Amino acid sequence: MCVLCGCAERGDGATKVVAHVHGHDDDQGHVQVDPEHGDLHFGTGAARVSVPGMSQARTVKLEADILGENRRIAQQNRRHFEAHGVTALNLLSSPGSGKTTLLCATIAALKLRAPGVEVAVIEGDQQTSFDADRIRATGAPAIQVNTGKGCHLDAPMVAEAFGQLHSHDHHHHHHHDEAPGSLLFIENVGNLVCPAMWDLGEAAKVVVLSVTEGEDKPLKYPDMFAASELMVLNKVDLLPHLRFDVQRCIDMARRVNPTLEIIQLSATTGEGMDAWLGWLLKRAAPEGDGQTALRARVAALEAELAQARAALDG
Repeated sequence: MCVLCGCAERGDGATKVVAHVHGHDDDQGHVQVDPEHGDLHFGTGAARVSVPGMSQARTVKLEADILGENRRIAQQNRRHFEAHGVTALNLLSSPGSGKTTLLCATIAALKLRAPGVEVAVIEGDQQTSFDADRIRATGAPAIQVNTGKGCHLDAPMVAEAFGQLHSHDHHHHHHHDEAPGSLLFIENVGNLVCPAMWDLGEAAKVVVLSVTEGEDKPLKYPDMFAASELMVLNKVDLLPHLRFDVQRCIDMARRVNPTLEIIQLSATTGEGMDAWLGWLLKRAAPEGDGQTALRARVAALEAELAQARAALDG
């Protein structure tokens, strides 16, 4: 289990801080108590997390040591990905947001609209290979990483999995002047807390939020949305059946991360897939490859035009 997980929200000064007794000496209290309701916030100390039997100072040092080593390997991953012409994307969400369904639909759509783009997937779960099996059924290579009691993927796990992709001849890279780029999707363990702080060497973090989860998630789990470059608001086909305020959700997400890009999407109906594919293909295009980016944009526009014609005909 992750000993470093915790909420990132900070107090506004309206609550009082009291000592937190774990049976150890702590240099300062790290629990805020709301004087009106008695609500407790355990993330107000230097470590921003409470670990039983461990002082804040020791927790901070442990976090620095662990995350420092992880960052070192993440940088190696990043150089490795770049050397192979791979754009790695870290997909994050709570369980059941539809990440795997989205990936399967994305792989199928990319085969039609950008067949030159190679796609591979690293799947993270605590147990089973269910998700990797679903990806493999699309024809794309996938490596399952089971974390056991672990609540997130880390950089060494991703390094090992990327090596497995190569050893099984799953990744056949073209020369850089021929290939439109390659995409590596890293589907992280379903968890809106811990994976936010772990660098895997990815080019960007993408948080997937299902409309079935409630529009307040960005404020409840701010680290995840602050760390992400894009939010995919998934399952929008279910909106007619839900009490979900899309604009309120977007406003909350932008309060946490003003630069966050947002795509509304349904992997089931295909709504918003063109915007998603355009975003992906732009990221996958080798730097300076304007023609590839232009082809990606043309493909997306042609798909939108076909959908509009179908709607008119219908």
